Amino acid sequence: MPWDEWEQLKAEAAGRAEARMSLASAAPGGTGGEGKLKHSGGPWTSASGAAGGLRTSTQTSRSRLRPAHEGVASGAAGLSSVAILNAVMESWEKRLTAVRGECDYLEGALLKVAKEMGESETAVKSSLNAVKTAIAGERP
Repeated sequence: MPWDEWEQLKAEAAGRAEARMSLASAAPGGTGGEGKLKHSGGPWTSASGAAGGLRTSTQTSRSRLRPAHEGVASGAAGLSSVAILNAVMESWEKRLTAVRGECDYLEGALLKVAKEMGESETAVKSSLNAVKTAIAGERP
């Protein structure tokens, strides 16, 4: 196809209303969005803080668990329940250690998401402002 024929087809398509680009989820003939979509680091930062708080309280609980069991063995010598209580205590220590590790990971991961999403939002906003300025014929 020669270049001039291509240019003619493009010009004809541009003259037709149906040749415009549209968003599948937007109503036809709309004027655009209302500008209400915003991202905030708040929920991510808040969730990170909750994970950090849970990590701290889990560690506190774990550190109090063994001292709370001290004296049980001497006070209940000869009872089979002492061995069971020790097994339960060790099981809880493992579980609390695992929860603490998971919360430690989540705290950092959620903070990273908040930072990345905030930086992405700033970059997108800057690029959209440049387009808006160019359309209005103003200098950025």
